[in-house]
Amino acid sequence: MGRVSARLDDLPLRDDLRGQTPYGAPQASLPVALNVNENTHPMPEDVADDILDAVAVALQEVNRYPDREFTALREGFADYLGFGLTRDEIWAANGSNEVLQHVLQAFAGPGRTAFGFAPTYSMYPIITRGTGAAWTAGTRSHDFTVDAGSAAAQVAATAPDVVFLCAPNNPTGTPMPLDVIEAVYEATHGVVVVDEAYQEFAPRSEPSALALLPGRERLIVSRTMSKAFAFAGARVGYLAADAAVIDALRLVRLPYHLSTLTQAAATAALRHALTMLRMVDEIVAQRDRISATLPALGYEPHDSSTNFVLFGGVNDPAAIWQQLYDRGVLIRDVGIPHHLRVTAGTDIETTAFLDALASIDSRS
Repeated sequence: MGRVSARLDDLPLRDDLRGQTPYGAPQASLPVALNVNENTHPMPEDVADDILDAVAVALQEVNRYPDREFTALREGFADYLGFGLTRDEIWAANGSNEVLQHVLQAFAGPGRTAFGFAPTYSMYPIITRGTGAAWTAGTRSHDFTVDAGSAAAQVAATAPDVVFLCAPNNPTGTPMPLDVIEAVYEATHGVVVVDEAYQEFAPRSEPSALALLPGRERLIVSRTMSKAFAFAGARVGYLAADAAVIDALRLVRLPYHLSTLTQAAATAALRHALTMLRMVDEIVAQRDRISATLPALGYEPHDSSTNFVLFGGVNDPAAIWQQLYDRGVLIRDVGIPHHLRVTAGTDIETTAFLDALASIDSRS
């Protein structure tokens, strides 16, 4: 008798997870993949060599558990971020998603709520529901901005336990001024998480929320190494917050959650921050090139402070996406009507995308 696989509905799944769909960005082996906001530039050879040397040394002690407090890595992040931060105010985990999961496990959970201004990072509601909390979405203006007054009013009316502020915002690229963050913080008694995954790509005139940390014990600023440091495959995210918040996260983390090899690789990569930030400048140049070219092709790019461009004026996003796919270029349909999003890649990748898009009738 052949084996019959059970259906998901046949399992004793939590009721609040029934009907939900997992996160899933298309993965395809196309020549030009510009859909998940990776840093598509190859790791510089000298940086890769230093990381390999560090991992080789760490392998000699891989039979032992790693440093549970990942002390050297936290010191490296504190030095990189500046603002007088110390290792006691730093946390890290396997990608920024796990960092955010730790925050929700500590400050949300069953009977509590998390809040964000839609459209925003699609993982916020997924991680929220995964921890048993409820997700509430606020609204943005037609240009995807949020002003201080509206933001504070929406948060005050909702009274969430955790607020997510994606700054700059994914998937729109929109910056979030510090006055909005300050207003939201004052409007809630909950934890406010400023997700600065793309902060390194923002203009220097857009200050980091790290400047707001002193005196705000409920404020958290999260970052990732996936973007600016071309470390998406290594899975390293981190945050800065009051030392008491770090103590709270220790209550929910799994033992030895950051491997010895991960700690060694990330610590080595941080030593080359200046080299990696020069790569960021190249990516920003390609982003601006995309934004400058799209209007001539009949599309409407939104201002971006990230490593991607959201553009409107797309009559049929699914059709344009498919025609680009057929031409070997993968970008992202993020579900915003008449919009698509493309990651800024290398010069060659940018040229391939723009040439492919130019070959498609924009009326499709």
